[in-house]
Amino acid sequence: MDEGCVCVRPAASTVGSTGLSYAAGVSAATTGSRGLCLELATLPPGLRGVAHLHAEHESAAYVLEGEIELSFGTQLEERLLARAGDFVYIPAGLPHVTANASATERAVAVLARTDANEQESVIHLPELDAPHSNGAELR
Repeated sequence: MDEGCVCVRPAASTVGSTGLSYAAGVSAATTGSRGLCLELATLPPGLRGVAHLHAEHESAAYVLEGEIELSFGTQLEERLLARAGDFVYIPAGLPHVTANASATERAVAVLARTDANEQESVIHLPELDAPHSNGAELR
């Protein structure tokens, strides 16, 4: 591939392996990126994603619309609430799951990961998906 700038105009969103809807952005597949992935994720009202981690890759999000609940930790025992305008950092190897608790409003975030592949580094953690509630306090 020739070295140069690439513009990606996202087409229809697809549902990723974590249950969120992703609009293609910068990735190995779309631009030939070798070290990062940048996508737009949409969480419809009431959606809870799938518990997972990225063993070798850091992730970050910038919330554009709505509120996103992030449960994280070895047993998803910690939680935070990110609102529009907030940045979120997720260290490599940390189990996490995102949710939109709103019954009426969607949530939208720009996601970045230090992995050029869109979904390949996702390690699912089904043992953390049941039960969904863990009693953690939002902070």
